[in-house]
Amino acid sequence: MTHNSADLFDHSRFLSNTTQQPGIYQMFGADGAILYVGKAKNLKARLSSYFRKTGLTPKTQALVSRIARVEITVTASETEALILEQNLIKSNRPPYNILLRDDKSYPYIFISSGEDYPRISFHRGAKKKRGDYFGPFPNVGAVKESLHFLQKTFRVRQCEDSVFKNRTRPCLQYQIKRCTAPCVEFISPADYKADVYHTSLFLTGNADKLLGELADKMDVAAQELAFEKAAAYRDQITALRTVQTQQVIEEGNGDIDVIAAEMRASATCVHVLFIRQGRILGSRSFYPSATLAETPAEILAEFIPQFYLANTGREIPRELIVGSQLEEVELLSAALQQSVGRQVLINHQVRSHRAQWLQMAATAAQQNLIAHINNKKNSLDRFVALQDALNLDETPQRMECFDISHSSGELTVASCVVFDTNGPLKSDYRRFNIDGITPGDDYAAMEQALTRRYTRLQNGEGKLPDILLIDGGKGQLGKAKEVLAELGVQNVLLIGVAKGSTRKAGFETLFDGETGAEIVLPGDSPALHLIQHIRDESHRFAITGHKQRRDKKRKTSTLEDVPGIGANRRRELLRHFGGLQEVQNASINDLARVNGISQRLAEEIYAFFHND
Repeated sequence: MTHNSADLFDHSRFLSNTTQQPGIYQMFGADGAILYVGKAKNLKARLSSYFRKTGLTPKTQALVSRIARVEITVTASETEALILEQNLIKSNRPPYNILLRDDKSYPYIFISSGEDYPRISFHRGAKKKRGDYFGPFPNVGAVKESLHFLQKTFRVRQCEDSVFKNRTRPCLQYQIKRCTAPCVEFISPADYKADVYHTSLFLTGNADKLLGELADKMDVAAQELAFEKAAAYRDQITALRTVQTQQVIEEGNGDIDVIAAEMRASATCVHVLFIRQGRILGSRSFYPSATLAETPAEILAEFIPQFYLANTGREIPRELIVGSQLEEVELLSAALQQSVGRQVLINHQVRSHRAQWLQMAATAAQQNLIAHINNKKNSLDRFVALQDALNLDETPQRMECFDISHSSGELTVASCVVFDTNGPLKSDYRRFNIDGITPGDDYAAMEQALTRRYTRLQNGEGKLPDILLIDGGKGQLGKAKEVLAELGVQNVLLIGVAKGSTRKAGFETLFDGETGAEIVLPGDSPALHLIQHIRDESHRFAITGHKQRRDKKRKTSTLEDVPGIGANRRRELLRHFGGLQEVQNASINDLARVNGISQRLAEEIYAFFHND
């Protein structure tokens, strides 16, 4: 069901024809952009609550004032509505819903199988290889730490199969006692299998069984006067005991996520503590964007379904411990159960070590949010310092910086990074693959990148910055000035950032884009620190983009593999977005705005890059 109104949304007429069945609703603005996605057990009752005369929060009032159209979709159950809601949020990223960064899947530790000498390694992505997967771990650092411990303790090989199969003598890892050299058969398959088995016991949380077996083996070795072997078992036991004392162990093999939220002013932090096989593997903090939520409980009610249901590769544990009582806990539990195919418990009232975990998560959320807010304040202070240093009438609100990266002129990439008073605005970062220029011509590369960027901005496809920084000397600065003048870009302060004669931080030379005069800032100036920060970020972003492009050298563009995308449509897509990465990151609505791309084709392109 759809209702349109040219000027004002007629909610009374719309509600008179709205069903009382469960389903989802989508709210759109006058420009056709989606504003908010929600679900309801009773669509009519839920939508009516938005249009009552009193009791609305300022955030909800702001949302309602922008509504021009509402679409509803009836579902068979409230659970189905919740799952559909999360899929739509993931696809469309409405500004009034809680938005989480679409991160990569969590890493695992992988032990191969079907060979005499299995390998233990880091793994991320689809689980297609034959073997056992342990995790997930909260981050790459936690995996590396565990692999390092296991390498020292059980000495199972971590080398690539290609290296392992072609060794004729032991490598350095054997010399430093990090491997038993199975590549040259310095260890029998049976003894190696025992080390792999012990590694698996450790990773599955069977610490007591593992310690018992190692103690028995130590005793047997001592009785047989194999003292060197007994000492090796002793060292393994000591290492495991040390790790065990550092962990709060869940009785049984508990897989639990502990989640707490903290809100202050307009900022929010959600902290997740990951418990796997009864061991604390690590934690992670998230800072969701502004939403309609007003309490920690409301934040968690939005965060949890998007965190688990909108990320198809995310593992759902058997139990969630939450820091606030959720209103629709049965519904959420049912949706999680439907997604994973088994029961998922959601608990709020916990005791003993579980209460300690919850307190740890709550304390971390509080402390990290304070640090997050303070970082925002520091960033604002730097913007104010820059205003004073440049004698500006107002504090700048938005800055952009461009940099060029290439290898001897090959596969040039230009970067554009954006900062506002809260710090880096990564959603607005852009990269430009530069083609059609003389290799190594940085001036031409800068001209092409600036032209592409500011042509779009002049067409209303984004915000103009208050300050534009060019990483380079007077030559690049002059080229930037020409481009802005030709495009008619006004009211943008142009500044060149050149490395000083020493090429050290704090000795940069700044040039006024209008006069060419040198701008001198002391080395301890917060304004200079801000400029250094955005320049360094632009440099990093450009180099990363260049390396990615270089790694894909001579490979066919993946756009050619999308059904229905010929040369003309590829050209239109790349011209519209500026590069393949931008096409991959675009939403369905953004893709449909490209000349020659229908809604159906946009959906197919999106599904191709997101494996939907």
